[in-house]
Order: sequence, then structure tokens, then C-alpha cells
Amino acid sequence: MTSQADHDALTSSAYAQALEVIGAVEPRIAEATRAELADQRASLKLIASENYASPAVLMTMGTWFSDKYAEGTVGHRFYAGCQNVDTVESIAAEHARELFGAEYAYVQPHSGIDANLVAFWSILAHRVEGPWLQKAGLRGVNDLTEADWEALRRELGNQRLLGMSLDAGGHLTHGFRPNISGKMFHQNQYGTDPETGLLDYDALAAKAREFKPLVLVAGYSAYPRRVNFAKVREIADEVGATLMVDMAHFAGLVAGKVFTGDEDPVPHAHVVTTTTHKSLRGPRGGMVLATEEYAPSVDRGCPMVLGGPLSHVMAAKAVALAEAKQESFRTYAQQVADNAQSLAAGFTSRGAHLVTGGTDNHLVLLDVSSYGLTGRQAESALLEAGVVTNRNSVPADPNGAWYTSGIRFGTPALTTRGFGHDEFDTVADLVVQVLSSTQPGTTKAGGPSKASYVLGDGVADKVKAASAEMLDKHPLYPGLDLA
Repeated sequence: MTSQADHDALTSSAYAQALEVIGAVEPRIAEATRAELADQRASLKLIASENYASPAVLMTMGTWFSDKYAEGTVGHRFYAGCQNVDTVESIAAEHARELFGAEYAYVQPHSGIDANLVAFWSILAHRVEGPWLQKAGLRGVNDLTEADWEALRRELGNQRLLGMSLDAGGHLTHGFRPNISGKMFHQNQYGTDPETGLLDYDALAAKAREFKPLVLVAGYSAYPRRVNFAKVREIADEVGATLMVDMAHFAGLVAGKVFTGDEDPVPHAHVVTTTTHKSLRGPRGGMVLATEEYAPSVDRGCPMVLGGPLSHVMAAKAVALAEAKQESFRTYAQQVADNAQSLAAGFTSRGAHLVTGGTDNHLVLLDVSSYGLTGRQAESALLEAGVVTNRNSVPADPNGAWYTSGIRFGTPALTTRGFGHDEFDTVADLVVQVLSSTQPGTTKAGGPSKASYVLGDGVADKVKAASAEMLDKHPLYPGLDLA
């Protein structure tokens, strides 16, 4: 059995040689790659949608599977010579089904938005196109006359989607107007209770009864609480909607069995989408899980929505999903949730205002308006101090989706590095120090600015020094030496 020291030496040698090969062709790319590792090692990464994939996952993406075209599905490709791609895709789908308890898994989507587009069009094909063609006595869209096709297009393009609003914590792919999802559907949105910021299931049910959507979307990107998906499924069934859940953010908590029962979307939703990075800690990509009823429609993701699958990324998904099936991943997932509680408690004890008053998942949403700042000002000031976050809307945000009034924090990445309760309490303290020492800037005309800021002298250096002390104790990719 290989010792840890031997494994570290092997990993370091592999990456050093890879960068040497890259540098022989384009040294600037090799240098940028080294710089990115150095930057990530030196900063407090608190972006909820980012993580650190293992060396095994990263290496899997750098293979000759990248060279293959493989449109179609396992055993039914439009190109010859895809037998090894079939193996890779089959293994990834097998791991996904077993990990999440899903009846069917589709691992081809290149990203989260691709996964959502596959899901949307699969639902439309199943709920609208299929019955329409059956009623017309036709086998497929190729049998349609031009008049038939125009009629079907009007029906496909006039369906209703109900999703969580962006300021309540939903995602732009859940019907936000500037996104394709808001253009392809007649869309409406549900929010949260204006007093508590929590999801109001009675209000959601009332909205669904009034709007009668074909698709009810649940899931979030900035809602710091758990969702009862059994209740949401009851609402969907009552109005005859297909329940689609986007679990891109919290898939790792589902895989790690932190979310079970009514809080696990897979037993309750017709279709579930996810990314494979974020809390799942895999490569950048997407995935669709579905019941057998929807499987034939989802299986047509290529050519319905997607082009050729990224075979090298599917291979990396298989490796990451295999990692997520290990007991150590369950320990990690629970620590992610525990650390979010520690971060929230650290903020609250220092007088910061949290949306919903806390968290019970992997993220914390901080309203920075009490510091007299916009989210953009706070994000920039924190970045200057070496704290990497992202600005985010809060419910009924007066600053809109660009400047915002909030900052979203996530615990998956630093948990991967080994941070625990004490470190996250310190992180909260450092963040509050920065925000309390930041003042809004002024515009060129002398008026108040929503973008510029002034950070107190010496604060950034002080915070970076305190961060470095913690980061040094929990090195990123320990044993990986590229010197």
C-alpha cells in the first residue's frame, strides 16, 4: 500500500511535469496556473458555490477522453469508437444512482444551467409534446406538417413555470426574466415571509393554485434554510405540476446524508438537477436525476439541448461520485453544516444581521446595510483583505441584483481545508472587522457611491496576517510541492 509521503511525492511530480509540458508550449498559461494555486492557498475562500476538487478528480480531466466526440447515449452513439466513453458514462451514472437513490441519472450536462435546460425541455417533451403527438397519431416531430409544428411550438412556448424569486434566494435559471428560463416560460415567482425570511408553504400553495404552473421549481442558491420537499410535492400534485428540484448548492449535503427524509429532494421530485462541483466537491459540470417516467425524455438531452458530452469531465464526475460514496464524505458533509452554524453564531454574537436569523445548511446570508454598505462595496473591501466572497440580493433588496445589500458566505471550501468551529468563529470576527472599518466612497460628482469604498488604514494587512496564520495550519493540497 502506498504511504502518504509516497502519494504526495507522486502527486507533486505529476503536476510539476504537467506544468513543464504546458510551459514548453505557452509559459504564460503555466505561470497563471501556478499563480492560481498560490492565490487559492493564500485566501479565505468563502464563496458558497466553490470548493476544492481532489487531485484525482483534477487529473482525470486532463486525459485523451477530451479528444472524443460521443453524441448520443450509452450504446447508441452517432460516432464510432465510443466503447470507452460508454464505460465512463455508465460508471458515472451508476455511482450517481446509488449515491442519491435515484431511478435514473444523466451525467452529460456541461454545467448547472445545461442541466436545468435539459430538465425543462424534458418536462415539456414529456408533458406537452408526447401527449400532443399521441393525440395527433404521430410518432415524432419529424412526422409533423408545418402547420402542426407551428401549433406545437405555440403550445410548448406557452407553459407556466413557478420558481423562487431571486431576492428570496432562488437562482437566475428558475424563471428570472434576463435568463433563458424566463423567456421560454410564462413565469411567476414565489418568495419568503417578509418578517422571517422563511419559506411560507401556505403562501406557496396559494400562489400555485392561482397560477397553475406546469413546472414547479424548488431549490435555491442563497436561501440559508432547509426545505421540506414532501410538502412541496404535495403542492405540485394538487395543481398537477411537475416538481423539479435544483439541488446544485446542497447536493453534497444530500449525498452526505445530512439532508434525509422530507429534506432529501430525490424521493419527492419528478426531476432533480445539480452541479457536480460546489458542496459535492467534483469537477465543474451538471447532472440530472429523474424517475423512470421522465427518463426517456431526459435521455434525449443530446441532441435536444446538448452537443457532444465532455467525456473527460464525465470521467472526473465518476471519480468524484466514488469519493462521495465513502464514509469520510459523510463526515465532511456534516462538518460543512456544523461549520455554517459556527459562522452564523460568530456573526450574530458580533451584532451582524443575518437573513432568516441563521442557517441550517451550508451558507450564511449577511445583510450589510446595517454597516451603511452595499453588497458590492462589502465584497470589494473583503477581497482587499483576502476574504473571497460574493455579493447577493436579500429579500426585497433596495439595491437590486447588481449592487445588492447582502454578502453570501459558504463553508464547503474551507471545510475541505480542515477548518472547524474555532476557525469559523475567527473568520466571522475578521469579516466584521473589515465591514466595520469600511465607509462608502463618493462618485466623481461628489455624491454617495454604491460601488466605491474606503477601508481603514492597516485593516487589510491585519486581516491577511490573521488569515495566513489559520491557512498555514490547514494547507491546501498538503504535500503538493511545485517548487
